[in-house]
Amino acid sequence: MSQTVGVIGLGAMGMGMAQSLVRAGFVVKGYDIAPAAVQVLVEAGGHAAASGAEAAAGADVLVVMVVNAAQAEDVLFGAGGGATAMPKGGVVMLSCTVAPTFARQTAERLAALGLEMLDAPVSGGPLRSAEGALSVMASGSPEVFAKCAGVLDAVAANVYRMGDAPGLGSVMKSINQLLAGVHLAAMGEAFVFGVKQGIDARQMYEVICASAGGSWMFQNRGAHILENDYTPRSAIDIWGKDLGIVLEAGKENKLALPLAAAAHQLFLAASAQGMGRMDDAAIVKIYAQLAGVEMKG
Repeated sequence: MSQTVGVIGLGAMGMGMAQSLVRAGFVVKGYDIAPAAVQVLVEAGGHAAASGAEAAAGADVLVVMVVNAAQAEDVLFGAGGGATAMPKGGVVMLSCTVAPTFARQTAERLAALGLEMLDAPVSGGPLRSAEGALSVMASGSPEVFAKCAGVLDAVAANVYRMGDAPGLGSVMKSINQLLAGVHLAAMGEAFVFGVKQGIDARQMYEVICASAGGSWMFQNRGAHILENDYTPRSAIDIWGKDLGIVLEAGKENKLALPLAAAAHQLFLAASAQGMGRMDDAAIVKIYAQLAGVEMKG
């Protein structure tokens, strides 16, 4: 590959994306606030960047996979200086979960600097990121998609084109997060509902996974509950942020979202009780406390 790709944010998702790009033959420059993460990328064949600006300098595509909109703002337009360091005509691939309004505004600000943007949030988790098998729900012009074609091929198994306008990709990601967050909350409620009434948790899991009431979130996260393993793959605090984005978009569009709001309150309660950095399957603990049930795995 002749393209140089900068990656800002080498966490659970960004690291997998960066390593997938290295395997695909791109020149990859990575930056993260954790030097140890940058070193992992270097050992995988990437190159270290000492700042967001250094990662962006000379990059044809700059992948931004940070925690939230505030961090994206900082690495692009603030102290990170990524946007001003990129060559004209470069593409920022905004892959973190942000509000659709933020995505649209960011695209406008980048355009004023002679840059383009692909609104490209992802789904799939750290394992699929490491495999280069993410789902990308993206929006942008056909020309932007063409510039990012090789990058998308390297990091994704599925690329969904949501339209030409920036923001549509982030709307689609919000829909996914609404469903996933509500499914997680329902999973916790269902486990405690059954255990309180004498149903064996493992047997319940097997039945539901083979029945109409199952979901991908139930199957995946329910396994964490059965093993009593709350090592964070996706943390409780992510849902306080992501469902907050969903609710804010609902407010902007005068949409009532009662299920998303109820799930959001449960995740906030779990975070307030010190569970914020635990795996999001730990939402079951809130229900267990309310019901006086001990979930032993």
